[in-house]
Amino acid sequence: MTEILQEILGTLLFFVLFFGIGFILNMLIKTTWLPTWIYVIVVLPLGVWYFWNPELSLLAFIGVFTLPFLAGIGGALTSGWAIRALRRGGYKMF
Repeated sequence: MTEILQEILGTLLFFVLFFGIGFILNMLIKTTWLPTWIYVIVVLPLGVWYFWNPELSLLAFIGVFTLPFLAGIGGALTSGWAIRALRRGGYKMF
């Protein structure tokens, strides 16, 4: 039961973390999809490299880390969509 709760909480935290980082990065650099590309090119490979355990099978690794990684890319994409919607709404700050 504790593992399921940790998985849900970790997934939520990944989404919020990468949405916040992506939103701030979009405001500072003014590029809409850069956080998504950074996540795919840098964060995913580093996450797999850091959390890879040779004792864990590939199927177990994918089963445990798929949801948080998907939530992270979802947060990065959502930050891009939010910034794009704000820009279309006339907010010049974003």
